[in-house]
Amino acid sequence: MDLNTMRSLVRRDLKDEDPANYRWSNDELDRHIAHAVKEFSEAVPLPAKATLPTTPGSRVIDVSSLTDRVMVEAVEYPVDKFPPGYQRFALWGHALTLFGDEAPDGSNCIVYYGLLHTLNAQGSTIPTKHEDLIAIGAEGYAAVEWANYAINRVSAGGTTTPGEFLNWGNQRLKQFRSELKRLGRRNLVRIRQLYKV
Repeated sequence: MDLNTMRSLVRRDLKDEDPANYRWSNDELDRHIAHAVKEFSEAVPLPAKATLPTTPGSRVIDVSSLTDRVMVEAVEYPVDKFPPGYQRFALWGHALTLFGDEAPDGSNCIVYYGLLHTLNAQGSTIPTKHEDLIAIGAEGYAAVEWANYAINRVSAGGTTTPGEFLNWGNQRLKQFRSELKRLGRRNLVRIRQLYKV
């Protein structure tokens, strides 16, 4: 799915499909979609791995090259061993510090990490089964934003319309966040915990 398809899906659910009289501009919906994608990425980041150099005698590894990084899951050092040797580590900013018995000797390590998902005009990294979840989050953000905008404005729907949008938007966001909590990485069993590190 690409951004245009997602925007159309969100418009359909929001009943905002009249191009001559859109309630939300494309830019506004794109911002709400991006917000939902970012929140989804925090819970279910895109898995990635990178081979990074170490510095002889230093336990600190610079991970600043891992752009759009959400979290670091594991660090393998030394590499090419079976079973893999994963190190205990701490992360502070872009400095990843290894706490293993063996200080790095300048050889490479492998960092397993999660990064932000993308959803743009070219496509998406979001799994198909979660696309509707992104739409639900974007719809919730859009409805709440519109409810805040509509306060003290004349509405053809009457004075209760902003409150109804607010309630509906909050229900969508509650559903979105509940599902993120269920899917979230903090609720998953970690393989690294099943053997000595």
